[in-house]
Amino acid sequence: MEKEEYGDNFQEHLLEQYKLYVEMADRISSRRIQANRFYVALLSGLLALLSLLVNRNVFGNVLNVCFMAVGILGIALCILWYVNIHSYRQLNSGKFQVIHEMELHLPFPAYKREWEILGKGKESEKYRKLTSVERYVAFIFSIPYFVLIIYSLYMLANCGN
Repeated sequence: MEKEEYGDNFQEHLLEQYKLYVEMADRISSRRIQANRFYVALLSGLLALLSLLVNRNVFGNVLNVCFMAVGILGIALCILWYVNIHSYRQLNSGKFQVIHEMELHLPFPAYKREWEILGKGKESEKYRKLTSVERYVAFIFSIPYFVLIIYSLYMLANCGN
């Protein structure tokens, strides 16, 4: 909607919308951090619980089957986390595109200028995208679960010999 169509209060209303939208973008980032904490706690807790149960010999003869099940669950959670990270990236990208459009009608486009200073995310020495870091963490957390699956497959294959 153009200024002329809206009326005399266009700038005032735009500024209020802009403030609200920036706050919403910040809340998305906060929820993203909380989601990451959730997955880190869940995946770490699952390994810690598995370790505790193994030390107490709770599984007995089905230990390798339990390793396989926990490994599959851990990998599934890592994949879900990765999808979650991607979804938040898409949501944030859309929000910042709208913020940049709103800034066209404001005196100074602060977020657009910040993005330019950071090399628009293309120069890793200026700015490493958080999504890239988050993806590495999700991948690293999947490694112990892959090891559990490989170990359990090896042990199950050698149990019959």
